Amino acid sequence: MARDELTRKILAVKRDKGLSWKTIVTEIGGGSAAYVTAAVMGQMKLRPEQAERAAKLFGLSAEERRLLQEIPYRGSLPTAVPTDPLIYRFYELVQVYGTTWKELIQEEFGDGIMSAIDFDVTVERQPDPKGDRVKLTLSGKFLPYKEY
Repeated sequence: MARDELTRKILAVKRDKGLSWKTIVTEIGGGSAAYVTAAVMGQMKLRPEQAERAAKLFGLSAEERRLLQEIPYRGSLPTAVPTDPLIYRFYELVQVYGTTWKELIQEEFGDGIMSAIDFDVTVERQPDPKGDRVKLTLSGKFLPYKEY
């Protein structure tokens, strides 16, 4: 079985059982909501005990459980420019603000990058009278470029 097939199977079971991501994250445990969800979606790997709980929750075979523990091929978008409207807005944010974020981060930290490996993200709802807002907090370790 390919990893994308397993993702589709898990999403079908999620839909059939009426599971929420909050419930799935609680059942699998051992990580943030973003990390566990990314792992279930095929972008991260689960530890053996997490994979065991996921296998039980989704009714997975031993092969599928092991697949959840493999290092994935990361990158889940099928095209260079995403077509899904929600994902496209992130692309749009980077297109509009990317150079600004780069300038502000490098002025504060120096020449380097924000790690997407040593990284976490939180997603929160902010009530607002004009319509609830999405609050994302991205936190990544700064990695300076080395001279050699």
